[in-house]
Amino acid sequence: MTDTSSQFERLSGILAASGSVAYEWDMASDAITWFDGALKTFGISSHDRIATGERFKSLICSEDMAFRQQTLSLIYRGSESYELEYRVRCAGGEHKWFQDQGAAEVSLTGRTIRLRGVLRPLTDRKKNAGRLDFLANYDALTGQYNRNRLRESIDHALQYSQRYNVEGALLAIGIDKMTMVNQAFGHEVADSVILAIGDRLDRCLRASDVVGRIGGDKFGAVLVNCPESELRVTAEKILETARNTIVETSSGPIHVTVSIGAVNFPMKVRTAADAMTKADIALRDAKQHGRDCYAIYDCTEQQQKDNRDSMVVAERVQRAIREDRLRFAYQPVVDANSHEIVHYECLLRMIEPDGTVTTAARFMPAVEDLGMIRPIDRMVLEAGIKKLAENPTAKMALNVSGLTTTDRSWMRGAVSMLRDNQDVASRLMIEITETAGLEDVEACARFVATLRDLGCKVALDDFGAGYTSFRHLKQLAVNMVKIDGSFVHNIAKNPDNLVFVRTLIDLARNFNLETVAEGVETDEDARILKNEGVNFLQGYAFGRPELEVVWPAPKARPVQIALIPSARAATS
Repeated sequence: MTDTSSQFERLSGILAASGSVAYEWDMASDAITWFDGALKTFGISSHDRIATGERFKSLICSEDMAFRQQTLSLIYRGSESYELEYRVRCAGGEHKWFQDQGAAEVSLTGRTIRLRGVLRPLTDRKKNAGRLDFLANYDALTGQYNRNRLRESIDHALQYSQRYNVEGALLAIGIDKMTMVNQAFGHEVADSVILAIGDRLDRCLRASDVVGRIGGDKFGAVLVNCPESELRVTAEKILETARNTIVETSSGPIHVTVSIGAVNFPMKVRTAADAMTKADIALRDAKQHGRDCYAIYDCTEQQQKDNRDSMVVAERVQRAIREDRLRFAYQPVVDANSHEIVHYECLLRMIEPDGTVTTAARFMPAVEDLGMIRPIDRMVLEAGIKKLAENPTAKMALNVSGLTTTDRSWMRGAVSMLRDNQDVASRLMIEITETAGLEDVEACARFVATLRDLGCKVALDDFGAGYTSFRHLKQLAVNMVKIDGSFVHNIAKNPDNLVFVRTLIDLARNFNLETVAEGVETDEDARILKNEGVNFLQGYAFGRPELEVVWPAPKARPVQIALIPSARAATS
């Protein structure tokens, strides 16, 4: 066997292995010579079907014919190489994609004599490209528009409304209590619920309306040519449809409801991003009003000003975080009998560039409204643990938001830093608000249990504001309750508050919980609270929050002297 024939066989083997096939097309006779593998590649039984250019042309998809013909015309006009893609009808009538790449042999007169090329299969790549194109525009679970494509639909609807002076609306539709469904039944059942609600939305809205999944448990619906009067009817229809939906799942039937936030355009929005933000604000309002209802965005000039002010405050806080200007102010908590300091509550402060100090009450509401509270809570935890590690006699209480009780990343950080540091954990108390505890009692109970397992104490702050029941206190299993300062302030002159505080103390005593009275400002109030049985006191009567604190010095360990026995005793 010659080297040339050996090389030819190896080349044929390579082409066959890749599913490619080479050809030589004589332009004068229109005959095509196909190399090994053509019959297998195209799934045909005879070379006759592809023996000439005209016959092969009959297998090419008609939609691709014009483009191929255009490429061939360029070759006829002198182009020496070519590359194009088209579909060929193969066995069973299936169209498969191929890349046709080759070069032309040209005579001395410039006439194309023959084409030599290779057809390489592209069907799998085209399928992947189609999949990527689908994912770029559609939600993988529901098949509806995704967030980006929905944003484009909002832009088009805004342009239409502005051009023809008609009203439209964007709805943000959130499925209620999906976290509970996830936790109780798992992701597969949750996906079934999401699919069912998406299907109901498609059915109950008009054909001209656009529905998409914004993400998670939230959908968006773009309603074109929809005045506010019709918007309310549509919202009620969606709510009713969801209420009547029974989702059949592998875990049995599940009933769910939805909440809706809506914003009209073009009057109240300028861009698609603006519309989505304002619909989200309205959705949050609907959820805060009890869920299973709708809210329409309506922002007054004062509210707009407040929102702008919040944005300014949030930017100041972000800058303070970058420049390490958030600090703790320490307020003492004292024993009700001896007035000795038992620990300090750490209250967040922001040091302004000019050196002035801003209290948390001035910036935390904006931080919470704009969803910045999680990173701040993580920063507070890290800073508190670091301070405790540096000061072995320090005992501190840190405040966390209600969102943190369900923040797994925060808890992972706490476990990582405290699991092998029992000394620090035993000197740390975490305070959660009573309203956060009542929001999701089971999740909060798990949060408390994990912290107590680490060796921390947990206090229920603002006790009394949420009217915690016996059952809730039993489930939460905290170490301490802090009676809300609004009931403590000026208690000596307010008998109604005294009666209520006495009730709270009795409730805590039934569960062997320690009590702290917040907001104590006078010696008289302190005396009354002590007599009522409060364990600890906190307020201006015992110290204001200060940026600097002197921790008590470590207690010296008693020196143990080993007595050396006398010679006489040793020999006796």
